[in-house]
Amino acid sequence: MEMGSELSKTVATFIVQKILLDDIGLRYVCATPERFYAVGSVLGNMVISLADQPSTRLLKHIIRCYLRLSDNPRACVALHNCLPDMLKDGTFNISLRDDPATRRWLQQLLHNVTVGGMGGPGMGVPPQPGLDHMMGI
Repeated sequence: MEMGSELSKTVATFIVQKILLDDIGLRYVCATPERFYAVGSVLGNMVISLADQPSTRLLKHIIRCYLRLSDNPRACVALHNCLPDMLKDGTFNISLRDDPATRRWLQQLLHNVTVGGMGGPGMGVPPQPGLDHMMGI
């Protein structure tokens, strides 16, 4: 997923996304810390590389993978600590300006890891309207 052209990275990430969207695939990836770490590390490295070579299409699939991982309670707690700062600090705001669906997915992800990552109630609750400020919108 980390090597090759933008298209090959996007296709590989899309395949991982499809695996994670299946309940069995999500359970498989989150069954052991090693599997979660392997997927999380690759996604994290890809986020870092997007700062140098932006691709909204690839970013969309990466965010969707992280969002699906956040549906697993243990993974959500782990993401609270290891989600790349670039997804939290507005680095990609300009890239997402014209993509409201991906912007909502990122807001939901940030909400999930903030609330669910602390072990509190509210996992799966839709993001509050006031979260646009986190996106700089």
